Amino acid sequence: MSETDAGALGAPEGPGIRILAQFIRDLSFENPRAPEALRASQAQPQIDLGVEMNARGREDGLFEVDLKLSAKALRDDGPLFVVELLYGGVFQIAGVPAEEMEPVLLIECPRYLFPFARRIIADVTAEGGFPPFMLDPIDFAGVYAARKAQEQEQVGHA
Repeated sequence: MSETDAGALGAPEGPGIRILAQFIRDLSFENPRAPEALRASQAQPQIDLGVEMNARGREDGLFEVDLKLSAKALRDDGPLFVVELLYGGVFQIAGVPAEEMEPVLLIECPRYLFPFARRIIADVTAEGGFPPFMLDPIDFAGVYAARKAQEQEQVGHA
């Protein structure tokens, strides 16, 4: 009997995440020193990265998840570019206990969104005249754990 046959017979299915929609909520690209900043330079730029994840439930039982990525490239003579992307998705999540929902929303859902957001940032930096900026993969579990530790620290100091 195949898995499909077992599912059709009413066997319980495990947790499921389904992406119903993906979209750019906000995109900003700044190239403040063009065209001078586009000249080749031996100096490697310093890159400052930012990652934020947010999620909220909707009245229809679905969930909206936002992945905010920002990158700023700087050299000694000033900024090269600044890109900020707020990329969202609408998710249907089934079979996940309430106590495990937050990690699913803030770790697993951003993992689904990241490759698409990464491509958008690469494309927009290339269109800005720079080599495509390819973000390294992000450890969303580590970002989530750091965020939770920071929240606990703030609660401890309150």
